[in-house]
Amino acid sequence: MRDEIDTTSPRGRLAVRLGDVIQHRWSAVVRAIGVHGSLAHGDDHDGSDVNLLVVTYRPGVGPKPALRRVEGTLVDLEVVDGDEGLRRARELTSRWPLEADRYVTTRPLHDPKGWFGELRDAHLARLAEARPAEFSTLARHNWALASAAHTRAVRLAQWYETDAALVMIAEARLHAALVAGLLTRTYFRSAADAVRRTGVAGADIQELGAVLEDQSGELAARGRPVDGNLAELFEG
Repeated sequence: MRDEIDTTSPRGRLAVRLGDVIQHRWSAVVRAIGVHGSLAHGDDHDGSDVNLLVVTYRPGVGPKPALRRVEGTLVDLEVVDGDEGLRRARELTSRWPLEADRYVTTRPLHDPKGWFGELRDAHLARLAEARPAEFSTLARHNWALASAAHTRAVRLAQWYETDAALVMIAEARLHAALVAGLLTRTYFRSAADAVRRTGVAGADIQELGAVLEDQSGELAARGRPVDGNLAELFEG
């Protein structure tokens, strides 16, 4: 399994060392260990993180989740029990475009019983049975967040609160990108990847408003209008 990880990279070597330590200290409770993100894609570089997932046999055991630098590299250590991990893989959320990559590309450092294969299969099976309306509903949720952030950005710009407006514009761009991802069933490797690939990375307030208007029309055409009466609020 380790042959799939580039150990000529300092991040790859660190991931393998971390996996060895975890296996040694928690061998009785650890079911699998894998990496996702740039290491899993084979294109990590200086400045890349090590995203490590530890899968345990039951909740509350194994190492504690952590986010900190180790020898100059940011390590994001996530810990989940096997059943919970598979449950998450079968769940579609409004952040699906940012979550799906880890379900289908995680590479194992330690996986004697093929848990990561189960993870991928569980997620792909859920996608295969998902109805278009599910994705449209989730997209509408992100559209509402994008629209609210855009409205705040406009108001802040009018008040010359430039820094705060830029924060709101960034938030609106991300949620607009998630709308696009959900409507096209496209997942991304990160938030930066999402805004870049959907073409909203450099959108200003006016351009972003036009994008949101187009998305509003698309959602309405799919039976998920962004505005409605009070009774429709409870219809999903």
